[in-house]
Amino acid sequence: MKIKSVVLASLMSALFVTGAVASELKVGYVNTQRIFRDAPAAQKAAKKLEGEFAKRDQDLQRMAKQLQGLQENLEKNSVTMAESERRTKEKEFGEISREFQRRQREFREDLNLRQNEENAAVIEKANKAIKQIAENEKYDLILQDVVWVSPRLDITERVIKALSEGK
Repeated sequence: MKIKSVVLASLMSALFVTGAVASELKVGYVNTQRIFRDAPAAQKAAKKLEGEFAKRDQDLQRMAKQLQGLQENLEKNSVTMAESERRTKEKEFGEISREFQRRQREFREDLNLRQNEENAAVIEKANKAIKQIAENEKYDLILQDVVWVSPRLDITERVIKALSEGK
């Protein structure tokens, strides 16, 4: 990340060396987080993922409630249970707990993979829209994800609008 900042600083200083270049330079900025939050393509992708993973999420929630019930039962009744029954219940709890953790880990991994795939598709569409705006409006430089930028340079709304129009 540090190298990226140095390269960007070098690029910016090279662009602003002369007053003539600086006065003619047209710069824009795009907030990627807003694209992921507000663009219709991103919202559609989020709903798609939600539907895709809803059943597995519900299954995990049911399993978590089952585990909680077993744990409460063990804590409440372990003193009065026979030793063999307590061990059987503890073994059952351990097996279900391991299965729950395995499923939960797989769920997170699968969800992260799919989110990355959907995000890549949104970014690809956004980059096409950004390029089109840059060409149409004669931008010299469009930046994404910087620490701070003047709001007058922010063209994020135009990119979201272009994505809404299916460009």
